[in-house]
Amino acid sequence: MIVTAAPDLIPPPLIHQLKNGGKMVIPAGLPDAQQLVLVDKDSNGRVTMREVLQVRFSQLEDTEPD
Repeated sequence: MIVTAAPDLIPPPLIHQLKNGGKMVIPAGLPDAQQLVLVDKDSNGRVTMREVLQVRFSQLEDTEPD
C-alpha cells in the first residue's frame, strides 16, 4: 500500500486494512517534521514501523463526518 498524503499520525483503519504479510509506505508527521514510514505487518499480524527518511508531502485531510 502506498499513501501519498501525510497524516499527523498513521490512521488505525489503514493499518487494519493492511493484510498479514503486507507493507505500507506512508509519509507521516507535522508539516515541518514528516518522515516516510515503512509499516510492515508480518504473517501473524504483528506490526512494525521504521522511519526511512525526512519528506514533505501535502497533509491528509480528515474525511470522517463530524
